[in-house]
Amino acid sequence: MKRDLISILDITAGELDQLLATAARMKEMRRKGQPHRCLPGKTLAMIFEKSSTRTRISFEVGMAELGGTALFLSVHDLQIGRGEEIRDTARVASRYVSAVMIRAYRHSTIEEFARYATIPVINGLSDLEHPCQILADIMTIKENFQKTEGIRVGWVGDGDNVCNSLILSSVLTGMEVTVATPPRFQPPEEILGRARAGGGRVRVVSDPREAVRDAHVVVTDTWVSMGTEEERDARLRAFSGYTINADMMDLAAPDAIFMHCLPAHRGQEVTDDVIEGPRSVVFDEAENRLHAQKALLAFLMQD
Repeated sequence: MKRDLISILDITAGELDQLLATAARMKEMRRKGQPHRCLPGKTLAMIFEKSSTRTRISFEVGMAELGGTALFLSVHDLQIGRGEEIRDTARVASRYVSAVMIRAYRHSTIEEFARYATIPVINGLSDLEHPCQILADIMTIKENFQKTEGIRVGWVGDGDNVCNSLILSSVLTGMEVTVATPPRFQPPEEILGRARAGGGRVRVVSDPREAVRDAHVVVTDTWVSMGTEEERDARLRAFSGYTINADMMDLAAPDAIFMHCLPAHRGQEVTDDVIEGPRSVVFDEAENRLHAQKALLAFLMQD
């Protein structure tokens, strides 16, 4: 039976542990120059409605290092861009390729594609979730603390797709997540309800200092994501006071790390001295997109 990764909760805690172990092993093999071509002859179609740096590079390089092929498909080059039904594209792609990764504006687009596809479908980002980013984030946290159970995470800023996947991941990891955001930008009640129903430990507050205080991990994201540019000025006003700076990091645990999925807007959600400082692991986090996704591709696509 085919498996998809549309939500981070499409895998179990045991499968997450398996993926992290595989990712760590592949990272070490890559460092040593040892081949790990476990997907020979496999092809990943990558459909992009939104532009990308890390998602495109990591999936394309990842498939090459696993011995397979990746196809970059801009929606503007596909018939989807001219009105072809998602379900038709899904059924046709299923005859050509081994799996599909989609980066879309609407979560429903990816859900519909997965519903009609007979091959694995991966959510490369939607307006609701970004599970691939959270796999890399969890990997990075585990590298720094050797565990996830009981790790306190303080999210400061927009309750966006990355935040949603982080909240849901608390069900699998045992991390304690506190989200600080203005009321208008809080995570959806649906996401909070799913996490809490699954045993996730999640709080939502308005004071960023409350989220950061004694946190092992301080994390943020851009305040103006793709698709929200028309709200830029209103968002910048709403998030005044939510910038992660040195004073805020001083409230965190002594061994705290700073994370950001990138791209970052220095001087808005984070100051330059924090993202470039010794506590920042943002580039380890970005690198781990490659390793975590290679493990995911092997998990979903190996015979």
